[in-house]
Amino acid sequence: MQLDTASLWIMIAAALVLLMTPALGLFYGGMTRSTGVVNMMLMSFSAAALSAIVWILWGYSLSAGQPAIAGIIGNPFSDIALHNTEPTGLLTAGFSGTFALISVAIISGAIADRSRFAPWLLFVPLWVSLVYAPVAFWIWGGGMLSADGFLGSIFGEAIDFAGGAVVHTNAGVAALVLALKLGQRHNFHDRPQPHNTPLVMLGAALLWFGWFGFNAGAATTVEQAGLIWINTMGAPAAAILGWIFVEKLRGQRPSSVGVASGLVSGLVAITPACADLAPWAALLLGLIAGAGSAWAVNLKWKLGYDDSLDVVGVHLVSGVIGTLFLGFLALPTESNAGGLFYGGGMGQLVAQFMTLLVVIVFSAGMTWIIATAIEKITPWRVSAQTEIEGIDAAEHNESGYHWAENKV
Repeated sequence: MQLDTASLWIMIAAALVLLMTPALGLFYGGMTRSTGVVNMMLMSFSAAALSAIVWILWGYSLSAGQPAIAGIIGNPFSDIALHNTEPTGLLTAGFSGTFALISVAIISGAIADRSRFAPWLLFVPLWVSLVYAPVAFWIWGGGMLSADGFLGSIFGEAIDFAGGAVVHTNAGVAALVLALKLGQRHNFHDRPQPHNTPLVMLGAALLWFGWFGFNAGAATTVEQAGLIWINTMGAPAAAILGWIFVEKLRGQRPSSVGVASGLVSGLVAITPACADLAPWAALLLGLIAGAGSAWAVNLKWKLGYDDSLDVVGVHLVSGVIGTLFLGFLALPTESNAGGLFYGGGMGQLVAQFMTLLVVIVFSAGMTWIIATAIEKITPWRVSAQTEIEGIDAAEHNESGYHWAENKV
């Protein structure tokens, strides 16, 4: 069988999404202290490695395996190690797996500078298996939140084209739970600043590049792909302006880290909506998401939860904004009546809200259980001395930088 254009595009899109996880490591690594950059990047790389193994062995079966178990989860024994999957189906399995990789890696930013590496290595396979895979099955695999599922048939099927609920809301809630579980860093109230802004900007640029595969990988027509491409370009651009606007309202100057974070917030927001918004609506969504996340990141100082790298403020908040926005401005299609402002009534908004509610409650509860169970086995936090001196040396016996000594 010759390689067709559609299969070739899925391969390219999957490679783009795969790039996003190490890109996230660069983005997060630049935002930490210089003594924690190695640990932060290794958390992304290890998340990719462990998630890939889990996905091949049983994760894909949990997210799509048939016959499903009570509409709650895919059959984990349906395709162990993908031995029953046809060669063409392996492309779908691989592409969907890259979403699992980036989802769990996103969580790591909330616990930077204070989490030991061993519990993280336990957390990744458990969270992918017990949280990510079930949610992916509910929404994308024909589970209970799909059109024919138990809850979907009651409240309607939510639109989540590329993962506003499955990826970003899910990971954002888990990040909040771990941030609360691990507590504040010793220097939390000093508001530690990123140590390497060029690294942050490089990571953000690679994320934007990879996001075109993230959003457009599942496009089925040229028209849909074109709409997704324009929206993936426009929404983050508008979000940058929204973030800068809020910074100006606070009396601050535009910052590189703010621009990078605004960019990511716009990408997060457009993820569920990329195929279902007119370009002008995507720009409006980006503007709202950028401003909303810029406002939300300051909540941690007021409420006292130490979300180290603003995972909650960016991924959770913009993921919720993008998912709910569809209830108002989703374009009418053959399969749905559209959003409220297109005459579709409240139905789509109710479906979006109920899906978010289910994902938030489930992710919070299961993440707390997993984190608590791991804590019984091995402590999450490094020692106070290690945290002060830097986590890289203690956990990895490495340093991100070797400073030259000044010589007279």
